[in-house]
Amino acid sequence: MKISLPDAVGRMSEYTMTGLPIVAGRLGRDAARVVYSAAHVVADPFTTNDPSGRAVIDWDGTMAFRRHLADLGLGIAEAMDTAQRGMGLDWPGALELIRRTRAEVPDALVANGCGTDHLNPADARSIDDVVRAYLEQVDAIQKLDARIILMASRALARVAKGPADYLKVYDRVLTACDKPVILHWLGEMFDPQLAGYWGGNSFEDALETALDVIHRNQNKVDGIKISLLDKDKEIAMRRRLPTGVKMYTGDDFNYPELIEGDAMGYSHALLGIFDPLAPAAAHAVGLLGKGDAAGFRATLDPTVPLARLIFRAPTQYYKTGVVFLAWLNGFQDHFIMLNGAQAMRPLPYFTEVFRLADGCGLLRDPDLAANRMKTLLALYGA
Repeated sequence: MKISLPDAVGRMSEYTMTGLPIVAGRLGRDAARVVYSAAHVVADPFTTNDPSGRAVIDWDGTMAFRRHLADLGLGIAEAMDTAQRGMGLDWPGALELIRRTRAEVPDALVANGCGTDHLNPADARSIDDVVRAYLEQVDAIQKLDARIILMASRALARVAKGPADYLKVYDRVLTACDKPVILHWLGEMFDPQLAGYWGGNSFEDALETALDVIHRNQNKVDGIKISLLDKDKEIAMRRRLPTGVKMYTGDDFNYPELIEGDAMGYSHALLGIFDPLAPAAAHAVGLLGKGDAAGFRATLDPTVPLARLIFRAPTQYYKTGVVFLAWLNGFQDHFIMLNGAQAMRPLPYFTEVFRLADGCGLLRDPDLAANRMKTLLALYGA
C-alpha cells in the first residue's frame, strides 16, 4: 500500500507501507514481569466547552480502550499523566475515571493515580496543606477498594523546604494507605513544576531521600516508578531497593534493556508508551516468560525509535502522539484531546510517527490508518 507523505519542508513523496501488524499475545497472571500500561482518555469532541474549560470525556470510548488493555492481560495505570492528569483532567474527573474502570474491568490489575492536584500549588501554605490534600484523595480511592499510585505533588515541590519535609509528608500519607502503594518519581522533563523533587540539588541527593522514604515505610510500598529517562539512574536506584520492593520503569527511551534486566536484577513496567505499544508489550513479555530473551528484544527494540519520537522534548506533550496512534488504530473516531492538546505537535511529527508505527507493526488496520492519515494531511492542506 502506498501513501504520499510530506517531508520536514512539505515536499511530498511516495511511502510504501509494510502492512504487517504485530500479532498480539496475552499475558497471564504469572507473567515474567508486572506490566502496567498508563492509559489515555478519549475526549468528547462534541462538547460545547472551550479547550481551556472543564474536560468532557467520551466514557464509552475511554472504557473500551481499558477493555482492550485488560484483554491483552496488561495492567492499567489509571488516571496518571498519560490520561492528561493535571493537564486537562482534574481530580473530580480522575475520580470518576477510577470509579468507572474499577466497575468496568473489576478483575484487571489496576493501580490508580493519587495526588494533590485539587490543591492549587499557589494556595498551599505548608506541608500540612499537602498532607490534607493527599489524604482526601487516598480516602476517596480506598473507598472504591482500589489500589494507589502515589503521584508526585506540585504543591509539595513548592512548599517543601528540604528533604525532611518530604519524609514527613510521605510518612503521614503512607500510614493512611491500607495496601502497599506504588510511589512515582516523575522528572521535570514530564512536568517542569516538579523540578527539585525530594528536596535535593542533585540526583544523588534526591535518591537518598526517596530511598529513605521507602526504607521507613517498606511494608507500605509495593514499588517505585521512576520517570527520569535515564537508564543509569534507574539501575542505580534499582540495585539499592530493599528486598521485595519493585522497580517499575518509567523510562520510555530505554524500556527493553531495563525490563530484560541484568545479572543483578530487572525492572517491571509502568509506561505511557505501553498504551500505543500494548500488543507488542504483551507479546514481548510473554516471550520473555518462555525464556526467549532474544525474541523479547526483537519485538521491542524496533519500537524504541517510535517511543523516542513520541516522547521527545517538550516531553509533557507525548500524550499527543499516544492519542494520535489511538485514532489511527481505530480506538476512537476522532483526534481531539482534552485541553486542545492535539495541537501540541507539528505535522512532521505526526508523519514520522505514522512511518515508524507502520515499520514496527503497530498499525493494526493499515487501510484505516492510511485513510485517517490522509484526512489529517488534508486538514493541513497537504
